[in-house]
Amino acid sequence: MRNYDFTPLWRSTVGFDHLFELINNTQVLENQDNHPPYDIARLGEESYRISLAVAGFSPKDITITAQQNLLTVAGRRPEGRDQELIYQGISARPFEQRFSLADHVEVEQAAFENGLLQIDLVRKVPEAMKPRRIEINGQAISKDAKPTATMKAVAA
Repeated sequence: MRNYDFTPLWRSTVGFDHLFELINNTQVLENQDNHPPYDIARLGEESYRISLAVAGFSPKDITITAQQNLLTVAGRRPEGRDQELIYQGISARPFEQRFSLADHVEVEQAAFENGLLQIDLVRKVPEAMKPRRIEINGQAISKDAKPTATMKAVAA
């Protein structure tokens, strides 16, 4: 995939910079290594779970960082070994996985069990951004009528 030049669109749009950056950054995400393997599951209408197979890592070796619309999971094992390995089949290499998050998706919790790191995400849309139903007042408004308190409340 190649980078696109969105300069002509920027002249006639306002506030879409983040969208253009996401499109350009998909190339970076496509070239990302798939280590460690992971699953993304939908648990409910507004909740998700990312499960990473991190065999050989302990919770203290893993850092989870959530910043605006980006979740980064990184793992690094300590260098010192107390035993000599004859064969190493369990990958212990450092890793960093990045996940793009939609607006208003937040990390709810993270758990480590049986070699799986599970990160629960939930979408929390603020009340002001949720659609709301507007009731229609049954009164007819004439041109000569002065606005009442009810009419002012409906207009607001």
